[in-house]
Amino acid sequence: MRYEHADIPRIADEYVLGLLDPGDMAEIEEAMDRDANLRAAVAISRDRLLPLDMALEPAVVGQSLWQRIESALPDHQNAGTPALTRPANENRPLVWRNTAVGALAATILLAIGLAFSVMRNVEPVVVAVLVSETGEIRAIVEDFGNENAAVRVLSDFDVPNDKTIQVWTLPSREMGPVSLGLLKGVHSARLSGPELPAPQLDQLYELTLEQAGGSPTGRPTGPILAKGLAKLPR
Repeated sequence: MRYEHADIPRIADEYVLGLLDPGDMAEIEEAMDRDANLRAAVAISRDRLLPLDMALEPAVVGQSLWQRIESALPDHQNAGTPALTRPANENRPLVWRNTAVGALAATILLAIGLAFSVMRNVEPVVVAVLVSETGEIRAIVEDFGNENAAVRVLSDFDVPNDKTIQVWTLPSREMGPVSLGLLKGVHSARLSGPELPAPQLDQLYELTLEQAGGSPTGRPTGPILAKGLAKLPR
């Protein structure tokens, strides 16, 4: 790996999360001695990911986990992860099908031990790890099942002044996508949304870029920034 030709914020996240192989880790550590931009990116990543790191309990990843992941991959590879916003032509391939496998693996691995809470004194009913179309972890949504949800933003988003990030969920196909609220800038937030049925395992959550003030239609209209399926927090 030559980090000079890579995206430094992404490489910094992978370094902090321990996702690089030993050779690449050594390369990054050596490069930090001479590259102030890389050092700064790693420091930012550590600060941003600290709440997640402090909340996880160390666990041994056994063969049974990998078998469960492996057995789950074919179905998701064939079907892809659904999106709240659909193209007009339903025969068109689902968005992000090519990265569904990587996104699924990241979601499973992170969701297994995830237990931190923005509200801290209340345990979420479900937790969704939201990833971009390239499989990068962008945010975590905690749904408390009591009209309250929390969003932990884990990476930066380019949000123009006339746009805003809107948080959505899909309680059921019959009900359709429902807005949980808007983010003020690119910041973690607590949201107080409408009264909904209790969140379910594999319920879809999504971030979209909408016009300032939110979607004018009450449905997602802008590009999808990140999405993921709900998992149990323990």
